[in-house]
Amino acid sequence: MLSLPNLLTLSRIVAVPLLVAFLWWPSWQAGFGIAFALYCLMGITDYFDGYLARAQGAVSKLGVFLDPIADKIMVAAVILMLVGTRHNDVAAITGIHIIAALVILLREIAVSGLREFLAGLQVSLPVSKLAKWKTTLQMVALGGLILSGALPGEAWIRIASLASLWGAAALTVVTGWDYLRVGLKHMD
Repeated sequence: MLSLPNLLTLSRIVAVPLLVAFLWWPSWQAGFGIAFALYCLMGITDYFDGYLARAQGAVSKLGVFLDPIADKIMVAAVILMLVGTRHNDVAAITGIHIIAALVILLREIAVSGLREFLAGLQVSLPVSKLAKWKTTLQMVALGGLILSGALPGEAWIRIASLASLWGAAALTVVTGWDYLRVGLKHMD
């Protein structure tokens, strides 16, 4: 139960309050820099916990349960903090861009509910390759927005990050619809 992959997953969950703390003060560039480094470290542990679990044949029920939760907690916390830092025009998700963030959050909730429903029917909903691309684009977008708070003079980082956020939102709609179609086949 306390295998290295599970410890890596748990470390991501434990690190979320620390990440939030560094994002709390929108004008603290050094805080955003530290938050970016922590966010990158959390992303690396996300990759390695799954890789190690599969490579070592140590995939556990706890890991299967916690990994998507750790991802969703991290993403939701970062989105909320970046939406909440409206007076930091460099790193904040503001205006029309809130719609892209909202689409991502709503899809995460909907797919989680769908997975829970299908699990009760003993039907699995495997992650598609397109969903993995969505996750990658989403992680890059959020990391880039954090980085733009640390480097406010580099406007291209914010522009590229917001474009990635919209790309992730578009893939979110497509993959969410794909998952819903599969789920509807199992509903009365």
